[in-house]
Amino acid sequence: MDFNRRFRDLIADMKLDGRYRTFIELERLADEFPTALWHRPDGGTQRVTVWCSNDYLGMGQHPDVLAAMHNTLDLSGAGTGGTRNISGTNRQHVALETELADLHGKEAALIFTSGWISNLAALGSLGRLMPDCAVFSDALNHNSMIEGIRRSGAERFIFRHNDVSHLDDLMSGVDAARPKIVAFESVYSMDGDVAPIAAMCDVAEKHGAITYLDEVHAVGLYGARGGGIAEREGVAHRLTLIEGTLAKAFGAMGGYVAGPALIIDVIRSLADSFIFTTSLCPHLAAGAVAAIQYVKAHPEDRARQAENAARLKAMLKGAGLPVLDTPSHILPVIVGDAHLCRRISELLLVDHCIYVQPINYPMVARGQERLRITPTPFHTETHMRDLVGALVNVGRDLGWAAARQAA
Repeated sequence: MDFNRRFRDLIADMKLDGRYRTFIELERLADEFPTALWHRPDGGTQRVTVWCSNDYLGMGQHPDVLAAMHNTLDLSGAGTGGTRNISGTNRQHVALETELADLHGKEAALIFTSGWISNLAALGSLGRLMPDCAVFSDALNHNSMIEGIRRSGAERFIFRHNDVSHLDDLMSGVDAARPKIVAFESVYSMDGDVAPIAAMCDVAEKHGAITYLDEVHAVGLYGARGGGIAEREGVAHRLTLIEGTLAKAFGAMGGYVAGPALIIDVIRSLADSFIFTTSLCPHLAAGAVAAIQYVKAHPEDRARQAENAARLKAMLKGAGLPVLDTPSHILPVIVGDAHLCRRISELLLVDHCIYVQPINYPMVARGQERLRITPTPFHTETHMRDLVGALVNVGRDLGWAAARQAA
């Protein structure tokens, strides 16, 4: 078989379908967020405004975070020297897990190198270690949750997105004696909608199930101390396990799971993707600790971010742009065509110095292609006016506005 031909055909098909990804080379500027330096293909550079970063609170540039990382680099060096089981458990890891357990009001926490790995490890282990386990998964759960459930080998039941009645029906059809896990997210990253967590807990408790909540896009942003939607709704104590990330609102890198000490110990002891992975660099853990401590004590930053999200959504709607009316900080502007979505993104960058990546299949369903806009506390009224004006102009130039009106 001609493998090169096969691979060329795969890439060609992706390009034809509008799914081929191109990466824009950006250089983050620590004291200018949300401005970044775009290294253009022609060798030049240009400052652009970033509108699609998951560094939701700009903590990746916060002086407390940077100082903690610099100090730890000087103290401990760059790497850990191994996995947690060999030589890679550092003082900074223990401090970070203590902070995370406190953030969610849980007995213990366990950190990983990414949120993707934390879902893979936790769900993959729990479903495997409980014989005849049934896992109930929201239809829009993240790829990492899906892969963890698949890896576990447990029987899967997929309930309609945020549909509590469907979840109850599915659980009612399973032997009451079987161990069960209900896995879902709080804020869904592509539509920006929010799960009815209390109602999910009602159903899970009715059927004696473990609850597993992914708060990746909510930690740092919601709740009195940034513990997420579960904290905001006063239901964190009802969740068995809460999974999150250090790479979004906390501006660092890594993922974690928090919950009962016994379950955390089981994951620590038996999850392959934890046992065999080199541990998180000490300076990253130290930076995350500083970020969590700051976020816990400073609700004004997330308040300003929420205000900016509401203001921008109103401006987008006022301009007639197809933004979803989400209850969160994520503002999806629906385009509905892969090639058009990519072209809008390209013109925003080249003509207006605005960076927002197109979101195409498989991240969203075909026909649901979009620009995923994420305001931060650092986006100004001028930034917002520039973005809305650029979207209107680009839409007019590409016939996007006319197509929407015709539809």
